[in-house]
Amino acid sequence: MVVTKLTYLTFFCIIIITSLILIYLSKERVKTNETLLYRIMCYSNLICLILQFGVSQISYYYNILSKGVADFIIKLYIFMLVFYALLILCYLIDLIMKNSKKIMFTISMIYIFLSLIIFILPIELHIDTNNKIFYSYGLSSNYASILSIIVSTVIIILMFMNIKKLKQKKVIPLLLYLSMCFIALLIQRINPEIMIICFVETYLCFIMYHTIENPDMKMVKQLNIAREQADKANNAKSEFLSSMSHEIRTPLNAIVGFSQALSEEDIPDSAKEEVKDIMSASESLLELVNGILDISKIEANKLEIINNDYRPKEILHDLVELTKARMGDKKLDLRIKFDETIPDVLYGDKTRVKQIILNLLTNSVKYTKEGFIEFKVNSVIKGNVCRLIVSVEDSGIGIKKENINKLFTKFERLDEQDNVTIEGTGLGLAITKRLIELMNGKIVVQSDYGVGSKFTVSIDQRIVKMKEENVEVKEVVNEESYSDFSDKHILLVDDNMLNLKVAERLLKNYNVNVKSLNNGFDAIDIINNGEKFDLILMDDMMPKLSGVETFKKLKENSNFSIPTVILTANAIEGMKDKYLKEGFDDYLSKPIVKEELNRVLNKFLKESK
Repeated sequence: MVVTKLTYLTFFCIIIITSLILIYLSKERVKTNETLLYRIMCYSNLICLILQFGVSQISYYYNILSKGVADFIIKLYIFMLVFYALLILCYLIDLIMKNSKKIMFTISMIYIFLSLIIFILPIELHIDTNNKIFYSYGLSSNYASILSIIVSTVIIILMFMNIKKLKQKKVIPLLLYLSMCFIALLIQRINPEIMIICFVETYLCFIMYHTIENPDMKMVKQLNIAREQADKANNAKSEFLSSMSHEIRTPLNAIVGFSQALSEEDIPDSAKEEVKDIMSASESLLELVNGILDISKIEANKLEIINNDYRPKEILHDLVELTKARMGDKKLDLRIKFDETIPDVLYGDKTRVKQIILNLLTNSVKYTKEGFIEFKVNSVIKGNVCRLIVSVEDSGIGIKKENINKLFTKFERLDEQDNVTIEGTGLGLAITKRLIELMNGKIVVQSDYGVGSKFTVSIDQRIVKMKEENVEVKEVVNEESYSDFSDKHILLVDDNMLNLKVAERLLKNYNVNVKSLNNGFDAIDIINNGEKFDLILMDDMMPKLSGVETFKKLKENSNFSIPTVILTANAIEGMKDKYLKEGFDDYLSKPIVKEELNRVLNKFLKESK
């Protein structure tokens, strides 16, 4: 070792590695095998540098020190150099292997045992006090070099065998270390007095800190992993809820369908009242299922805003009628104030606009026992944009100030003990807020506990100026009467026998001739064999051959021209547009609503007369 020149460099490296350790320890760190090994590497390098500084002083005080003490310090220094190579090997093993603790422990014990032989083997010292040159040689030194070469070879082999598992930013520091160590050993072999291995170790620790072992980057990585895991768990939950909701709609279809049919039968008044209760309960269950579907799709970022031209005044009229129906026997004064300047036609998602307002009105009806509900809609027009300002105010129970922030939390019900008789899951307002955010709108809540509440929503919609015939017009059908389609034939396809029974029962009122099949293959065969139908009602979720796949095969027949309506429990917003793009003529969701069935039959069977 060239004493005077390298002593200053050693002292400088001690300052660097000490500063690095202090900075590293001052930061919040992720606790893994990898970070533990890095810390040990930094500590080992500091010990090596301190020993190297001590060894550099031996040439000055060799005559004072006993040969045993000098030899032990030098051998300890060599041992620490060899030990650092073991740490690099363990670091690599941890990167490429899972559950590597046992493997690392076994290799470490064997390697340390072999390294202890360094203290047994003899060592020779070359000291030139005049030129201030000092270095060691002999069996102990040569044995340490052989151990280091073996470990380095193993590192290189493992690295290239597992190159696909290692990311580039993790490989570069290790390759840099190996190449610099090779150069340092070559220099030492030519000039034994120049010992620079410790400086290479310091440089590696420095590079690793700024590339792969920075605590901040580690924390960010761990946070990203945690976020990905949370997203996966959330998506799995959302998919489960969606699947569950879909399955619930099938038996619910039977409940709603048979209840509607029974309500029109000649049965005792007491039974009619009970059927009415069943229908009311099924509507509440359907509302819950739809809410779960909405929440699951919002959380999975799969709910889309479907914009089309619509007439806002028609929606507002519908909302008033729905609210009156939900008020039932409650003695409430429903005050209506609609701005006359609201444009005739707007462009937006009319279904979601209606859902938002209906949720607010329904909430007011639930929590207002007496007094009033004021439904007010104003418009602020700027250019071709109309800002709809909807407010729903009531004289209900009100909300405590500390609970206002909880209003939009899923499944949260306020003052549940006081409101135990009021039905609800706490999904409505949570969905409302998310929908408003998706439409870039805002919602404000004002409430005085015990006096009442006021919800105000503002949503921007584009104004449309177009011809009357191009705007979707709501078809008015007499819901109390049934058309006579005794000369018409319908093909009904559904794999669920209960669904077939419900649909047949609902179609019975129209005297239509129904042919029922339970799979798509039979439907294809009967159509291709030339049997004539005026309309096909087909379920989508059928095993082996879905409704969409069946329809595509039917269209392969150039003579096929029968109007086909999809029946599905998949009632998520946007599915109707998806099915229409597939070529279906219309869409009916399950449970089958009498009014929608009436509309579809009149639309296709009347036209074909």
